[in-house]
Amino acid sequence: MTGSAAAWRKQAVEAIEAGRHAEAETLLRRLLQSDPDDVPVRMELAAAILRQGRMREATSQLLDAVPRLPNHAGLIARLGWQLALQGEVLGARACIAHLARAPDPPSHVLVEQAHLHWMLGDIEAAAGDIDRANALGLDDPGELYLRGMLLQFTGRLDEAEAVLTGLLERWPGHADAVVILANLRRQRPGDPLLDRLDRWQARLGAPTDPRGRFALAEYDAARFKILDDLGRHPAAWAALERCNATMHALHPYDAADEAATVEAILQAAEPLGPVPPRPGPDAGAPAPIFIVGLPRSGSTLLDHMLSAHPDIASAGEISDFQRQLHWVADVAQAGQRSLRTVMQRMASLDLARVGQRYLEQTAWRAGGARFFIDKLPANVRLVPFIRRALPQARIVHIARPPMDVCYSNLKVMFGSASPYCYDMPAMAHYHGLYRRLVERWRTHDPEAMIEVDYEALVTDPESTLSRILAACDLPMDQRCLHPEANRGAVATPSSAQVREPLHRRALEQWRRYEPQLEPLRRALGAAAD
Repeated sequence: MTGSAAAWRKQAVEAIEAGRHAEAETLLRRLLQSDPDDVPVRMELAAAILRQGRMREATSQLLDAVPRLPNHAGLIARLGWQLALQGEVLGARACIAHLARAPDPPSHVLVEQAHLHWMLGDIEAAAGDIDRANALGLDDPGELYLRGMLLQFTGRLDEAEAVLTGLLERWPGHADAVVILANLRRQRPGDPLLDRLDRWQARLGAPTDPRGRFALAEYDAARFKILDDLGRHPAAWAALERCNATMHALHPYDAADEAATVEAILQAAEPLGPVPPRPGPDAGAPAPIFIVGLPRSGSTLLDHMLSAHPDIASAGEISDFQRQLHWVADVAQAGQRSLRTVMQRMASLDLARVGQRYLEQTAWRAGGARFFIDKLPANVRLVPFIRRALPQARIVHIARPPMDVCYSNLKVMFGSASPYCYDMPAMAHYHGLYRRLVERWRTHDPEAMIEVDYEALVTDPESTLSRILAACDLPMDQRCLHPEANRGAVATPSSAQVREPLHRRALEQWRRYEPQLEPLRRALGAAAD
């Protein structure tokens, strides 16, 4: 490296640390002029560009780095992650292919492949990678947790239990594993997990830092699930209250921010033109089936039932549509704020281009099937834009009664991703915004969504599924009625439950805690007024 190049790199690092991203961009461009194959510099340049809000140019720099990659597993994985986060799934898959070319790869390379496959939602491939890595030896809590999680997602529940139990015996602070363990099966009297939880948590002490408090909340979430299974409802509710109070303090719900986003979406959708006609069937172009609604509405079960059909594959929960919206709008993704910026630019966006890019990045997920399921409940916010970007898509909206779905959200640990679900007034407010959107979509475009009621799905599954499949010009298939026989991966908190035969246990579960949930009932009523 020349003296000037070393000085530029030092100045670029200082500019990045000080938040002077335009200055960092200039310096990093100088460095690339002297060495275009310097992949770390190109990735830093992409990050500097992205921090200034220019998503297209940032992703272009990342893609330019792919053919220049050295044989360095960590660097390849970092680039793959960055590409996946920006919606460049094909570029991320090229990084995985680069890793896979290594002859007799060591364990850490296989772990990197597993992480990337998991990031892309290719769960079976990720599980295969981590199994090969395990055969060579895993002894890191993060690696063992990844293996336990992938075992859960692929239905190998006994193996998952053994791996995660062993992990917590050594590292009880790795509390994500406690939540998975509690959800692997229904607990019965005499099961040892509750005693193990007490022993593991005692080793944590009483941490006061955010990370430690989060771990304690995860222990309480697991404790609620176990005690609820055992019918010990007062103790279960006390654990849930502790969990949600901690999580609400760590991740407070911003009602004004959520309301501003919904208002921006509604305003952007108002002037949209007519929905293009649905194109005719094309055997070479799989069509997406979007499953939307609130989390915990039964979307995972519906996905698992539909994907048992030989003409339908499941892509799981993927964020590709929103990422392609951001790319076409040239807005770096930054939560609610960036989505509002996209909505402000909607009048000038080429939604057909959004659909084209979406299919370019996702069609491989169909694996040769005519349809693939994109099961991201939050896409309920984007229904009018999906309709115009992808007129060939089917959109299935699954719903549960307000108390059922809100209680189900309140009782599940979603980490930092869903702050609305740790507080009853926040949950009622979020549900009210969801209802407002759905009512608008129904009023302005009655044919936009295939409506499915969760109770009908579990009590009259054949007619419910037949109606969805008819909208896809597909015949009913009896395999769809037996989710327990579908061996496909399921990467959600419901992954163990949807592998059971159909049952009605989830109907009106909230009544176990009817007195405690009275504030929620009142808040939902107020939100409806």
